[in-house]
Amino acid sequence: MSETDLDLGSAEKRRTLWIVLWLNVAIAVGFFVTGAIGDSNALIANGLDNTSDAVVYGLSLLALTRSRVWKRGAARVSGLMLLIFAGGVVLDAIRRFLEGSEPAGVMMMAMAAVAAVVNLLSLHLLKKLQNRDVNLRAATTFSFNDFVANGGIIVAGVVVLFTGANWPDLVVGIAVACIAVYGGIDILRDAHMDTHDEAGTEHRTGDEFGR
Repeated sequence: MSETDLDLGSAEKRRTLWIVLWLNVAIAVGFFVTGAIGDSNALIANGLDNTSDAVVYGLSLLALTRSRVWKRGAARVSGLMLLIFAGGVVLDAIRRFLEGSEPAGVMMMAMAAVAAVVNLLSLHLLKKLQNRDVNLRAATTFSFNDFVANGGIIVAGVVVLFTGANWPDLVVGIAVACIAVYGGIDILRDAHMDTHDEAGTEHRTGDEFGR
């Protein structure tokens, strides 16, 4: 069977990715709505994050029955999207710092708790898949990053609730952006290493800039 043919595990992968994709769409909508109502950079940051995740899962679905080169390309798009998203979040945090904001601590905690459960479910579903390619590894990275970020929002919500300050919300928003940067770089590195793995060549420091 060629690499572009439908393998025995692809039906399960496709079904899992569809479930995770729609879970992320639902959570992204929830983050945007509560972020707007609750004036929270951290919630909006996670909404953007989950939106980028949903796009990535869509790319992963397209990549399932395509060549390894196509899968690496999709993974690279995923990594770059995370880096762009991170820049947008930092700019929004700077704006809120300069103009001021009044995040709602209770709303932050409630939304983050719901999202944590959903992201944990997504991570569980993705971890169950066998023979995960570079794109599916990227999807797993996203879900893990989201789960960690949700914990940060809950902590920030508690501090905001008791202090009335907006800085915990901004700090977590920027932290989510930093997690996204780390995840994006990790995905790009994984895609690069997959190139060497397929070619049977050895990675040398700096050669990723020539590919």
